[in-house]
Amino acid sequence: MAIGFLDRSRTIAPADWSRWLVPPAALAVHLAIGQVYAWSVFKPPLEGSMGLSGTQSALPFQIAIVMLGLSAAFGGTLVERNGPRWAMFISMTCFSSGFLISALGAATEQFWLVVLGYGVVGGVGLGIGYISPVSTLIKWFPDRPGMATGIAIMGFGGGALIASPWSSQMLSLFGDDSGGIATTMLVHGVVYFGFMLVGVLLVRVPADDWAPPGAPVQQVGGRSISVSANNALRTPQFWLLWVILCLNVTAGIGILEKAAPMISDFFAETSAPVSAAAAAGFVGLLSMTNMVGRFVWSSTSDIVGRKNIYRLYLGVGAVLYLVIALTTNSSKFLFVLAAALILSFYGGGFATIPAYLKDLFGTYQVGAIHGRLLTAWSTAGVLGPLIVNAIADGQAAAGREGPDLYIMSLLIMTGLLVVGFIANELVRPVNPRFHEPAADDRTDEPSDKGQEPSGKEQERR
Repeated sequence: MAIGFLDRSRTIAPADWSRWLVPPAALAVHLAIGQVYAWSVFKPPLEGSMGLSGTQSALPFQIAIVMLGLSAAFGGTLVERNGPRWAMFISMTCFSSGFLISALGAATEQFWLVVLGYGVVGGVGLGIGYISPVSTLIKWFPDRPGMATGIAIMGFGGGALIASPWSSQMLSLFGDDSGGIATTMLVHGVVYFGFMLVGVLLVRVPADDWAPPGAPVQQVGGRSISVSANNALRTPQFWLLWVILCLNVTAGIGILEKAAPMISDFFAETSAPVSAAAAAGFVGLLSMTNMVGRFVWSSTSDIVGRKNIYRLYLGVGAVLYLVIALTTNSSKFLFVLAAALILSFYGGGFATIPAYLKDLFGTYQVGAIHGRLLTAWSTAGVLGPLIVNAIADGQAAAGREGPDLYIMSLLIMTGLLVVGFIANELVRPVNPRFHEPAADDRTDEPSDKGQEPSGKEQERR
């Protein structure tokens, strides 16, 4: 139960509050938790100091993504009920504590503590923090939902742009042994706590009767779309979007999690090998395209439509993976360009999905629906790194090196995106029988009863 300044009633914005103050509050949280995309910077030091394999060193990241989806799914209704300030506070506490526990694990060389801290505790902070501003932003920007969610979720994609060079510099300063890793993680925990606190204090929710001038009313048959979270689970549209998100994320996250070692391996035997500093720069570049893609492509979806923009993400993304697989290490520029575009589509997919949900299910419980959909991210967080790392480890054990470590993975990712493309083509409007009997898109205290309309109500429609 939210109490004191965390109570939802204490965060209702006054009449003169500017809605443009809400995206910065969301960015403060998302830029912090977006550090998860810079995990690959910690992989080589952990492998060296604790004797881990590539698959083992990916475990904290994988568990964090699993916990992100699970905490978002189970906490979505609580976030809707208690409001974004409560959610951001929980996120700040868990995410920062996760780093402190991981620092202890690194200092004592107990890898299970790193998994517990960064993966489990920090992962809960990721999930609650990720969904905390989504429904609030959609309520503040019903006229531009793609742009609004893109601004906030852009921060999650851009978190590694800050964290990757910052973490690399601290590891260089403190050392890449267990003590240096511990000190680096300790600093992360303290700094991110202060940064996220800005968002906790700044965020507000609109009053129940607030609406921007000329805001559109989303309707079907004269009634506004209003589908509960429980009813959404009964629709084929939810599960098609689940498949779309899962496969798009699987294809992108595998590269992102192993970005630094992948580019180093790809060009290790060429005349221009990639240094550790350049590999860290590549991680930063991917983070930048991931971040920019979240804003650019999701804003574009407000113009061209959600289905069309996902055709771009999935169709062109499949072609780009195929290009990397076929050209191998013949062109460093082509490799970097294709990877950057893929990660822009990957980020755009995350930023566009809340608006896609709003289009199909309305704003009634869109935050809770979004939380449940993020279980697709949990699944992808395991599949993507597992596919890339396990195949790379297997190929290395067989004596292969360079691009041969990854070709099979790239071809698998191509196939997954093709399946996602087909799923997107099957998405249709939600059948009115799943709508709430009394539609009220401005309800901020969801009942979550999830009951389908009675037979009389369906007959009346």
